[in-house]
Amino acid sequence: MPIKSLLQASVLALSLCAATSAVHAAAYPDRPLRLLVGYAPGGPVDTTARVFAKYLGDKLGQTVVVENRAGASGMIASDATAKASPDGYLLSFAASPTLTISPLVQKSDLFDPRKDFTPIGMVVDYTNVLLIGPQIPAKTVRELVDYAKANPTAVSFGSAGVGASNHLSAELLKQQADAPMLHVPYRGNSPAMMDVVSGKITFMFDITSTAIPFVKSGKARALAVTSRERNPELPDVPTMIEAGLPDYEVVGWYALMAPPKLPDAIKTRLTQALKEVSQDASFRKAMTEGGYTVDDGDSQAVQARIEREYALWADVIKTANIQK
Repeated sequence: MPIKSLLQASVLALSLCAATSAVHAAAYPDRPLRLLVGYAPGGPVDTTARVFAKYLGDKLGQTVVVENRAGASGMIASDATAKASPDGYLLSFAASPTLTISPLVQKSDLFDPRKDFTPIGMVVDYTNVLLIGPQIPAKTVRELVDYAKANPTAVSFGSAGVGASNHLSAELLKQQADAPMLHVPYRGNSPAMMDVVSGKITFMFDITSTAIPFVKSGKARALAVTSRERNPELPDVPTMIEAGLPDYEVVGWYALMAPPKLPDAIKTRLTQALKEVSQDASFRKAMTEGGYTVDDGDSQAVQARIEREYALWADVIKTANIQK
């Protein structure tokens, strides 16, 4: 075949491929989607993802099926997403620790959260609370820090395990306050909370929705919340910034993530659907009742938070010499 004819045939083939891709993108979605969740059924990530999936499916006009792929602190599901075909039919409901903590603690090379995904947008934020037992004399964060400095072996904190998000939240407090505090890892948050209530350990960080019942019942006291603003459910509890740690802000979040190299048309469709979900009054009400704040941050906002928090926790982990 002459070179000119060969070039013309190549151009035609490329044009047909581009046209076919455009048609597929325009028809998207024309079948059910899968939403991967990296945690077991029944937990807070899973239950929130299932509510979100229903609303997202309504906006897209297709069923969104939640698929649990638990393990490695959510990284199995995220790794599957990073390696999936970028056709928009497999997405992940990613929790911030999976993208900004777990790869660092577990020294995993499964994926690089900073470049191996197409972020679609934020879904919700959630706040943590610093809780201490009722028998602990400290009434403020400053008093807790002063007590720790005066009694170097007296203050301990619990977590859901080595490298868990509430472990690192406490390590951040320890480092910024320059106070001696002993880490006591547990197999989950529930046994740690029981030991806070009984006084076996001094304090722990936990999410607001879990913490509030203990605070309102008097079984534990809230010294501070980790967000920049006070939590409406705990209006009398100061932020860590107000408590004297001007650089302390830790806010957890869930985001909608897609595989890398997602076509722009599909990304735009998902972005629009996510925006419609975030503006839905009934969805916002459901999230508020679950202890969350709807976050309408876009793809760039997700990317910025991943990079910022990845750097923050890398420094905390290195300083604390955390190894798993």
